[in-house]
Amino acid sequence: MRSSWMTTIRSLILDMDGVIWRGDQEIGSLSNIFSTINDKFLSVVLATNNSTASAERYLSKLVGFGVSLEPWQIVNSSLATAHYLRELFPNGGPVFIIGEEGLVQALNEFGFYHSLNGTIAVVAGMDRHISYEKLKAATLLVRAGNIFIATNPDKTFPTPDGLVPGAGAVIAYLEASTDVAPRIVGKPSPDMYHVALDRLKSSPESTLVVGDRLETDIAGAQSIGCRTALVLSGVTDEATAREWEPEPDMIAVDLSTVLSYFG
Repeated sequence: MRSSWMTTIRSLILDMDGVIWRGDQEIGSLSNIFSTINDKFLSVVLATNNSTASAERYLSKLVGFGVSLEPWQIVNSSLATAHYLRELFPNGGPVFIIGEEGLVQALNEFGFYHSLNGTIAVVAGMDRHISYEKLKAATLLVRAGNIFIATNPDKTFPTPDGLVPGAGAVIAYLEASTDVAPRIVGKPSPDMYHVALDRLKSSPESTLVVGDRLETDIAGAQSIGCRTALVLSGVTDEATAREWEPEPDMIAVDLSTVLSYFG
């Protein structure tokens, strides 16, 4: 199945949930997978729409699977959102946050802090501690004119128990209650991929994006000219993948299978 375009690939951008793990369960042997990546002299960045955890938390989780990466190799929608907000508001400021540790920490590092007063934006991501009061406050702030920004549109989140509500479910609630569509920063928006490519010092043409979601991972990568591999270890089945236009460059059972096609 090896194709000529594979010889041009120098870098990988890997999604996390559904590609390298489901919840706390690794998909394949991650220590072997990342050894193979190193053996093939491929640079790698992990890029996930999951905004709930910090880069440090992801690095610690990887260590538990026998994988050691550096902070620059972790990009999530929280970081991309912080980059985007800083472009709008270089001096930082108060924002209303619906989200977890990863989002709060990333925004704090860029000078933004959670507040109900004097806010310049409402930022929403996955929040497993969501409450009606949070949703009510966000709704009122958006209706009062605050910019509405969302980390990512993923309606569901893969776990060992099955698919559970994701950030997209929160966004859907707020869209319904405000009549305002948010500016989405995570995949399929190119923002995250631009951050990842910058860190890899790579071009789209020499980068393969591996993901499990067509409408986010694959669509975003295709929009900026990256090669794409859709793995069936997450939320997408093969029949659905074959119907996608344009079809991903590769459809494989899992990440290990993708790597097996590289010399």
